[in-house]
This record gives sequence, structure tokens and C-alpha cells, in this order.
Amino acid sequence: MSGEILFISDCHLDASQPEITRQLTAFLEQRAPRAAQLYILGDLFEVWLGDDDPVDSQRPVVDALHSLARRVPVHFMAGNRDFLLGENFAARIGMRLLDEPVILQLGEHRSLLIHGDTLCTDDHDYQRFRALVRSPDWQAEFLARPLDERRQVAARLRSESSDAMAQKSAEIMDVNAAAVDACFHEHAVDTIVHGHTHRPAVHRYAGGRQRLVLGDWNPGPSFLAWKPDTGFDLHDPRV
Repeated sequence: MSGEILFISDCHLDASQPEITRQLTAFLEQRAPRAAQLYILGDLFEVWLGDDDPVDSQRPVVDALHSLARRVPVHFMAGNRDFLLGENFAARIGMRLLDEPVILQLGEHRSLLIHGDTLCTDDHDYQRFRALVRSPDWQAEFLARPLDERRQVAARLRSESSDAMAQKSAEIMDVNAAAVDACFHEHAVDTIVHGHTHRPAVHRYAGGRQRLVLGDWNPGPSFLAWKPDTGFDLHDPRV
């Protein structure tokens, strides 16, 4: 095992995208076992309806995660698609659930890990929706419904979300510059690592600060690696 730490997000696993399932399974079986730790920063699944959902279409990934977690610490932070993933599923896999945000000291970098949607403050409709579905009362009421009913509600919400996104500019759905600056100062960090926007990039700021953005897994794998001797390295076919 090396000292490498891996970060991924926005795989959006779904039965309609079997190639992503295949690519992630290969990553978990071939690259990740050589790492010291793996951090999943949200939206591993396109939708998560509760830990009682068997997610049969993603059995290869679930089995690969389970096998990996026996050898490598696996950490999971919820995204805006799989925020209902809970302790029962995490315990079955053997991975640790993280509350956002998380701060890691990686070499000389004090690094903040978040999913990234909290930085998109210009999207007021989404932020209101996020506050609603992250509330304990909403989640308890939703999870109390039969699984088939939850599937129907999720399909309706996804359709409404797609329609709303089609009418929004790309700028509104991206991070807000002031929110990024405030995040650096609030947490006293020099590095922010996040996903969500599907815009993989390394952004440099004054004072040696940086924002490392993970991409989604379409058209190919996207991951960030950190090593003690070389630092951060973003792997993405678009970068």
C-alpha cells in the first residue's frame, strides 16, 4: 500500500449507464486497492431511495466497495443525489460516513472536502430545495413511505429538476466566487476539493490557494490523487 489518497465524486451510478458501472468497478478493483484511503465526495448513485433499496443493477460496484473496504479505509460524504444513504448501508459495505465539511492536512495543504453544491449560491431555487430535503422531518416522512412510492416521487423530482436545469444558465449552476472566497476564509484552508458541478479543473487563487474540482464519470473516470512526494494530481479525460 502506498501513501496515495484517492478522491472521486459524481459517478451517478444508474442502470441506464452500465459503462460507468463497469469503469468504477474496475477502478475499485485495480487502482483503489493500492491506495491508503479512498474518499467519495457524493453522488456515487444517481438516486438513493433508502438503505432498503436493493440497487440490484449496481451489485458489481457494491461488491467491489465491500471488498475494498476490507483492505482500504473508504469514506463517504453525501451529495445532492444520494443524501439518504445511511448507516445501515455504510455498515454493510464497511465504509465510514462523513459529515460535510471535512478538513484534512495533506502535506503542507490544509484541505477542505465538500460535495460542492453549497457553493452554488446563485441557484436560489436549488438552495431552497436542498434545505427542505436535508431536514430530518422531510427525510423521516419520505423514508416512511413504501419503496415503490418513493420511486415514483423520485422520478417526478428528477423530471422537474431536469426541466428546471434546462432553463437555467450555466453560470447560475456553477459556484459563486464570493461563496468560494468565504469558504476559504471561514475554514482557514488553502485547498478546497469538491465535485457537483461536473466541471473538472484546477483553479488557482492569490496566496497559493487552490480549488480542485472533480468531474463526473461520463465520458470516463475522473479522480484526484494525492501523494506525499508529488502532491495533488487530477486525472480526467477533459483536463
